[in-house]
Amino acid sequence: MPDLTSSPAADVPTGYTELVEALKERVRTSRVRAARAANTELLRLYWSIGHDILERQRRYGWGSKVIDRLAGDLRAAFPDHRGFSRRNLHYMRALAAAWPTEADFVPQPVAQLPWGHVRLLLDRFDAHDLREWYAAGAAQQGWSRGVLEHQIATRLHTRLGAAPSNFSVHLPPADSDLAQALTRDPYVFDHLGFTEPVAERRLEQSLVDRLQETLTAFGHGMAFVGRQVHFPVDDSEMVVDLLLFSIEQVRYVVVELKVGSFSPAYTGQLGAYVALVDERLRRPERHAPTVGILLCTQAPREQAVRYALASTAAPVAVASYTYDTLPPEERAALPDAATLAAAITPTPGSSDDGEDADGPG
Repeated sequence: MPDLTSSPAADVPTGYTELVEALKERVRTSRVRAARAANTELLRLYWSIGHDILERQRRYGWGSKVIDRLAGDLRAAFPDHRGFSRRNLHYMRALAAAWPTEADFVPQPVAQLPWGHVRLLLDRFDAHDLREWYAAGAAQQGWSRGVLEHQIATRLHTRLGAAPSNFSVHLPPADSDLAQALTRDPYVFDHLGFTEPVAERRLEQSLVDRLQETLTAFGHGMAFVGRQVHFPVDDSEMVVDLLLFSIEQVRYVVVELKVGSFSPAYTGQLGAYVALVDERLRRPERHAPTVGILLCTQAPREQAVRYALASTAAPVAVASYTYDTLPPEERAALPDAATLAAAITPTPGSSDDGEDADGPG
């Protein structure tokens, strides 16, 4: 038989290249499934250990010293397993207390997360519903632990879908709900590192320079189309500040930035941009209707926004944005921009938790 690995391209049999690519994708998919299954099994083990500790503490009144001894015995029995520290055993106990039965725990999104994410949720929340909400977001959108910590610190659950809009008037009900889910109020751009007000053009450029973190701030599945996108109109042109595309919803998103307070004239301007993109770029048979998001540095007044939204026929939302929204002590607790960027694209073999970690971080 000929050696296909060294033969010229002309000698490759018909269909061979397609088979190789299909097999590569199959191997990659299998590896991902295997890693997820291994992670879920690890969390199932940790839950069972925590459950047994909790039950014996209730039954026999065990104190913390027993956990110390148990940690030592397990580490001696399994020296290659880094997850049996005293600290981790206390987290396992907390895990079992938060999800009292295995049937409550294993089917939930939290069981799909790395152990470092689970520990963070246990640290940050007492409320079960908030743990579940952020666990679902992290599992569905693939947040790194740094991104998860940032979303918690900036209270994403209170910002998501919170921007006032006229989507329900100008879009069908189901599409209106989807478009509303794209909004936040306020949008948080702490990754820009500004400590004082800046000009709109400098802000736009900084958002593009830090594009990866910016798209994360706008939500999952958002792609960058362009900044200062010029469209010829009659004898002049119209310029869109930022143009994004929601891959999940298959729609263009026009973003207009304004430094200062809200003006009703801004929604008219944004509405014209939305109509322009809808006509020039959108393919109705493939794309959902284009929507616009107006971002102002000062929180808009409710009545002014309501009247402005009622006066435009384009589906738009109005929100505030900030790049210095957290108190100094909370901002200091967040990873810096470089750490966040590294967390979004982790290096192979990296671990979140050092000695106390085990499995994918």
